[in-house]
Amino acid sequence: MKQLASIVSILCLSLFAVVSHAGDAEAGKAKSVTCAACHGGEGISPTDIWPNLAGQKEQYLLAQLKAFKDGTRVNAQMAPMVANLSEEDMANIAAYYSSMGCKE
Repeated sequence: MKQLASIVSILCLSLFAVVSHAGDAEAGKAKSVTCAACHGGEGISPTDIWPNLAGQKEQYLLAQLKAFKDGTRVNAQMAPMVANLSEEDMANIAAYYSSMGCKE
């Protein structure tokens, strides 16, 4: 029974950790200015070369930004874009694009 209580506690704390790292969409909007060149001002890419970001899930976007930054996901165009972003910047950008909802 103690083991079950410990597992439930860990799961609850993990959920709180994910929720507490939610980004600030307004701050993300300000940081996303350079993103618009490829991904469009409304998060809809003007070409098939780059993905649409509007409406993507926040945690997915954050995971991708982190992967580009740490080199887990390699892309010559994205690497310099994320190089100077902080963890908070990435969370805010992810919050911004996810808050837009799907537009296409």
